[in-house]
Amino acid sequence: MKLALDIEQFWRDEEHAHDENCFSKSAAQVALGIRMSDECVFAELGEEGQPWGYTDPVRRYDLNCRYNEKARQIVGRALLAENRPLPPEKQPKHSIPYAKQVPELFGGQYVFDGNTTWLRGTIDDDEALKKKLDEVEGLLADPEAFRAAVLPPDWDARCRAVYEETGRRPGMFSWLRGPCTMATSVYGVENLLYLYYDDEALFTRFADLIGEAVVAYFDLMRAEAGYTAEKFPHGFGFADDDSNLFTPEMYHAFGYRVLKRVFEHCAPDPGDYRYQHSDSAMGHLIPQLADFNLQGCNFGPTVTVQEIRKYMPKTRIDGQLAPFTFMRNVEDDIIAEVRRDCEAARENDARGLNLTTAGSINNGSLLTSMRVVMAAIQNYGRY
Repeated sequence: MKLALDIEQFWRDEEHAHDENCFSKSAAQVALGIRMSDECVFAELGEEGQPWGYTDPVRRYDLNCRYNEKARQIVGRALLAENRPLPPEKQPKHSIPYAKQVPELFGGQYVFDGNTTWLRGTIDDDEALKKKLDEVEGLLADPEAFRAAVLPPDWDARCRAVYEETGRRPGMFSWLRGPCTMATSVYGVENLLYLYYDDEALFTRFADLIGEAVVAYFDLMRAEAGYTAEKFPHGFGFADDDSNLFTPEMYHAFGYRVLKRVFEHCAPDPGDYRYQHSDSAMGHLIPQLADFNLQGCNFGPTVTVQEIRKYMPKTRIDGQLAPFTFMRNVEDDIIAEVRRDCEAARENDARGLNLTTAGSINNGSLLTSMRVVMAAIQNYGRY
């Protein structure tokens, strides 16, 4: 490795690098957001497998344990969860049933292709979209009908059985495929983009009903999780890669409307968790996203730290190392990008950088590359 690394000192400094949302003036260095991912075990260990697909829990436990042994040697820490599967006699007898997801209300279908699950649409023209929006509007006007459309008939009995056995309730709903990506998935990219020019009223109606459906779903799952409208965990985040396809005008008429409605309802207070992941070339939308005072963001690798910081001085930046740079494991390229971002975070003592990939950490990204990132932070990212 070309850069020196004092690994023990690195982890001592890392302990406080995330304080105050990575803006702490007492932090010694840029925070490290990379902790790898379960899918990285296959390339690292030379094992066959489906990084995005199903892995038997027993094999997963073995892979993660072996990976962590290697991680301790290379980066000084175990990184992945080691969840030893329970024997059959100790497995829970009951589980929370599946609840229909928001995109499914709009005609979306989740389809497993043998490797991963994709959201695909069933609506392909404006008349079909109008009919579907009428259906959704009808459900939103009747809370009981909405609940029946989302939850299976045996929901109450099965959730009661889970609670009696384990004390667990259904979880809160606080993360969703973003409005632009959801809409392009269920209606088609070209269909949706042309709709803005052909029928802007229908375009914005689609957005407004997505926003209302998300709020209704949030309220429903909040109640199922045991919270009230007065007391509940505030916060919401979106993953909206396809937002980059929208011009600023189109985004303001669609994605912005949804985020505004949802954040006002689900994360209304100044310090609430509000997050946007859009790992695409969506820099042209940053001025609008800045209106929401995001706590954190994860944007595409072509978007710079300076560009984000110009409009979002108080938002934690999770990035901006390109995932493919990290996955190609070329030391000089990794150092160059990490140095660039660290120096940007140090400009005017801006801070707030959580150095990670501008997108997913993919299979093929090696532990030796994580060590290079650590060394680059220690050499170029000290405040």
